[in-house]
Amino acid sequence: MFQDLNNDKNKNNTLNMMVFSAIVITLLLIYVLFQNSQNGLNSGNYLIGIGILALMLAVAFRLKQKSPFNEADEVKNNQVKSSTKKELSTEDNNLNSNIEAVTTNIKFDDIAGIDEVKEELTQVVDFLNKPEKYLKYDVSLPKGVLLVGPPGVGKTMIAKAVACEANVPFYYQSGASFVHIYVGMGAKKVRELFNVAKSNSPSIIFIDEIDAIGKSRGVGGNDEREATLNELLTQMDGFDDSSTVMVVAATNKVEVLDEALLRAGRFDRRVFLQLPTKEDRTKILNKALENRQYKFDVEQLATDTSGFNSAALITIVNEALLNMIKRDGTTILDIDIDVAKNKIQFGKKQIHILTTEQKDILATYQATKAFATRKKVALFDEGISFDDLVYPSKIQLQQQVFAYLAGSVGVGVLNNNEHIVFESEIKEAYKIADDIINRYKLSHLSVDDLISETKALLNEMIKYNKDEILKLKETLLKDEVVF
Repeated sequence: MFQDLNNDKNKNNTLNMMVFSAIVITLLLIYVLFQNSQNGLNSGNYLIGIGILALMLAVAFRLKQKSPFNEADEVKNNQVKSSTKKELSTEDNNLNSNIEAVTTNIKFDDIAGIDEVKEELTQVVDFLNKPEKYLKYDVSLPKGVLLVGPPGVGKTMIAKAVACEANVPFYYQSGASFVHIYVGMGAKKVRELFNVAKSNSPSIIFIDEIDAIGKSRGVGGNDEREATLNELLTQMDGFDDSSTVMVVAATNKVEVLDEALLRAGRFDRRVFLQLPTKEDRTKILNKALENRQYKFDVEQLATDTSGFNSAALITIVNEALLNMIKRDGTTILDIDIDVAKNKIQFGKKQIHILTTEQKDILATYQATKAFATRKKVALFDEGISFDDLVYPSKIQLQQQVFAYLAGSVGVGVLNNNEHIVFESEIKEAYKIADDIINRYKLSHLSVDDLISETKALLNEMIKYNKDEILKLKETLLKDEVVF
């Protein structure tokens, strides 16, 4: 189509050049005639030339007026416009057709290892089941619940379970589904999604991987994404306090989300999911093995799969079943589990099973961190949660540096060898130390001196409390969590 348009345009340009050339030659002949008349020369021949050129000029204008190329241009342009309108119309229809409630029969009992999360979301389910119980006291629940956790821990499954337990329509959308070529289409889809959910309330809207549209505005300069985010913020603000539409979203990158999305009145309740502990893994494996015949030690498999998420554990059971079928067996044996573990560990997923030595180093690191912070720590926890410091003091900031460095110093003291376990915590310690000295001007020391001074304090504390830290380490190796 576009090649034909270009050919017609070239032909039209040729006609225009013919007209322009005729005009120029005519003007030149008039000028020559004028000069000759001044000199008294015979101008009959020139008049004949002018007449011929005038006739050519008239014919050229007439051809241009009735040019089939112009008509072709107009037809082609209309076709392009019509095609564009059809594309936009098709896009609109696709938006409408995609917004349908998803049927789910997954319940909380079907998901193992999330006891704390269940407790957190029980009130949400109760609110959706019996809204009048809360509304008569003018109580409004959070408009948005944000599920935060690493990939594969069951965020989507949990959202489906909430919808099933509450027996309400469940509208699933991924963050990427709001990203469109045409500016404004993502925002339109957000409006339609919320309109459909409100017309069928009580209901749940679930947005998976919300960081695809919820990144801080100004980062990347994507007008379509920012317009979509603005519409999402507007729609969540537009909910009545009595609204029985719950927005649930999932992400593993909460740090990149726009602040306006996390403020009170939007996603103001956050539920953090972590990798399952040994006890959780045992429950997940037992749930996956229900109604199946097996002869292997589930407890030992739970011990051997430290660091696995729930999705990886279910995959192990599935791979073991496939190997059982391959060898024409009817019972899952240790050989099937070994094959499955090797596929998961060394296959595409590249999930690493910790050796005894690696697990000992990690337990030492986390035990020291738990002792220094006096907080609940799980074996695979990375990072430390602190209360928001409205008016940070020098001592509070130094305590944070102390906590972030505790694990690495503990490994060096108790294992007689330094190891890098969580690089992010070391970087955070140096960042806070830099803030103390260069941003807040609270110390005359250099960053390196402040870090060295903190490490010396940790060294003394760890040596003095060695026995207690080692007890915490044994608890971590056994239960993978300490309180």
